[in-house]
Amino acid sequence: MRGCFRVLAVVAFATAAFSQNFVDTHGTQHRPFETVAKARVFIFLRTDCPISNRYAPELQRIATEFSSKPVDFWLVYSDRSETAVQINQHIAEYRFPGIPLLDPAHELAGLAAATVTPQAAVFDERGQLKYSGRIDDRWVDFGKSRSAQTHDLEAAIGATLEGRPVSQARTRAVGCYLADVK
Repeated sequence: MRGCFRVLAVVAFATAAFSQNFVDTHGTQHRPFETVAKARVFIFLRTDCPISNRYAPELQRIATEFSSKPVDFWLVYSDRSETAVQINQHIAEYRFPGIPLLDPAHELAGLAAATVTPQAAVFDERGQLKYSGRIDDRWVDFGKSRSAQTHDLEAAIGATLEGRPVSQARTRAVGCYLADVK
C-alpha cells in the first residue's frame, strides 16, 4: 500500500509541474509542457561548471540538426544562487541554444531525475520522460574525457520524434552536482 501512495504523489507532482509556469531570466512565464512540440529537451546547466561549458558547441550542433523539427530546447538553471544576470551572461558567452528557465524549487530537476550538469532530459508530446542522462559518452569521469562514441541525447530526440522507445532511457551523466537537489 505504501508504494501506491508514492506513485500517487509522483503523479500529482508531475501533473502540477506540467501545468505550472516557469519563469525565464527576463521574468517571462512559460509552460514548457503545453507547447506543440513532439519532443521537449531540457538541458540542466550551471554557470560555473566547466564540463557544461565544454558542451556548448555540441548542444549548438544538436539544436541546429533538429531546428526544422517540432523540438523545443529549454535550458534549466536550478541553482538558487545564480542570478538572471549571471545566467544571461553565461548563455551569451557560450551561445547555448534554448530558452532559459529558472528552477529554484527543483520541479523540473525532479521530473527529469537530474542531479548533475550537464544533464539532458527528453519528454515526449504527452509529457512522458523518455530519456534522462548524458549528452554523449565523452566524459568517462570527472576530469577524464575522450572522443564521443555514443550520442545519447541526439539518439533520444530522434527516437522520441519517431515514436520509438529510446534504446537506453537512462545514462549516467558526469559533471557538477546541482546544488540542493535531493
